[in-house]
Amino acid sequence: MIMTPLPPAGLFRRIAAGVYDLLLLAALLMLAGFGAVALLDGNPVPPGSLSFQLSVLLVAGGFYVGFWHRGGQTLGMAAWRLRVETHTGNTPDIGTCVRRFLGLLLSLIPLGAGIWWMLFDVQRQTWHDRLSGTRVVLLPKRK
Repeated sequence: MIMTPLPPAGLFRRIAAGVYDLLLLAALLMLAGFGAVALLDGNPVPPGSLSFQLSVLLVAGGFYVGFWHRGGQTLGMAAWRLRVETHTGNTPDIGTCVRRFLGLLLSLIPLGAGIWWMLFDVQRQTWHDRLSGTRVVLLPKRK
């Protein structure tokens, strides 16, 4: 049986999945904030706290890297039938997922230019897809 490659995911689905994931990530970050306040005996986190900013980055990175490595999908991606995979169709390894997350940060810095890039890319890839050697595909509907 010959497998046809899955089509690349479109911008709308990727953004919709991203919004879904941001809601989940916001809940995790609130828990991290509650934990930080508890560690400070109920005092607020000082503005510009580098350790808190790094912990937020670590929580976000853990969220995305963990889901991408576990099955190629965050919860938002699963809801929108998307999966991140290597160019051979495999689930990315941890190192690839970390590169993808760091590339995502780079994609977001210039007003999301690295994401909008997919509108001009022949293979509909973002900067973080290209930097990590991954792609996001649209999965077929379940029967």
